[in-house]
Amino acid sequence: MSVKPSFYPVILAGGRGTRFWPRSRRTTAKQVLTLEGKKTMIQQTVARLLPLAPARRFWVITNSDLRNEIRRQLPRISPRQIIAEPVARNTAPAIGLAAYILLRSDPKAVIGMLPADHVIADQKAFRKAVQHAVAIAAAGENMVVMGIKPTRPETGYGYIEAGERTRDGAYRVKRFIEKPNLEKAQEFIDAGNYYWNSGIFVWSARTLVNALREHFSESAPHLEKIAAAFGTRNFDKVFAREYRKCENISVDYAVLEPRSAKGEHHSNLFSIPADFGWNDLGSWAALYEHHALAKGTASDGNVIEGAGGYALEAAGNYIYAPRKFVAAVGVNDLVVVETDDALLITTRQRAQDVGKIVKHLDEKGMKKLL
Repeated sequence: MSVKPSFYPVILAGGRGTRFWPRSRRTTAKQVLTLEGKKTMIQQTVARLLPLAPARRFWVITNSDLRNEIRRQLPRISPRQIIAEPVARNTAPAIGLAAYILLRSDPKAVIGMLPADHVIADQKAFRKAVQHAVAIAAAGENMVVMGIKPTRPETGYGYIEAGERTRDGAYRVKRFIEKPNLEKAQEFIDAGNYYWNSGIFVWSARTLVNALREHFSESAPHLEKIAAAFGTRNFDKVFAREYRKCENISVDYAVLEPRSAKGEHHSNLFSIPADFGWNDLGSWAALYEHHALAKGTASDGNVIEGAGGYALEAAGNYIYAPRKFVAAVGVNDLVVVETDDALLITTRQRAQDVGKIVKHLDEKGMKKLL
């Protein structure tokens, strides 16, 4: 009799969300903000996964700036399972550490790697896709990525080229492609077998640990040492010493790309095409588009979050000034965001560059604005 795998959602919540400055700061980064709805991004992430796993199986990997706020927002998750990285090392060490820890306690563990800042419109379809992925991951040394059916030639996402379809409706992965230019993105749309890489992955803890030992061999021993110390008095000391020795790299580059190089029929990489209203909310422009689509704005296409608003010959603007009456006259496609100590003015077309402001503030030592 086979043992049913246990699903463990591992939520990655360590980023700073620099493209959402000035609302996103070190201690109030994007994932702990309320950008849509009444719950914060990380609270929404947990809520849509709770029907699939009890709270005791949830893990969060974050940083020391956000740990206390995340603990406050997620009281159902054990504080010991909200782990703060001593230094930022990208997604490969973060998810790798979770895999090493979970393998020690549950050899049948299946991990879902989930960013904390995604928006999912169709919760039921999302959970169905995750259950499908868990079944595939538990069936062997398989790695599963959620592929999102593209709706436009997007240049801000990575893509997955799908190969042969399997009997259970998944596709073998031919290759991963980094963010393309517009012409190449249109070619992918026209071809019909390319999907956006959602950044949502599912694999067993054993599969990921074995892959890390193979493809991430210089860093894997450090993660193993940290996992061995988990739950002991020496954990913080070992974590601080060993984690900084790990390579700063995404799991895509560290594991998935070298695994895909083995070939479509030898990599054990699978993609599940999904259509559950996914948005990674990567910038103010993306948030504008999400609100405009979800709420059905007036014909002028303005999204105004203020204490009342008026638009005259103005269209396509995103304006956030929650405690003020907002009047927009004769302006188009702007992004305006006000906080107590800062004011952002840009265009939707240049919203991707907002992160450069944070870099400038870092360089100038303007810590109060970070």
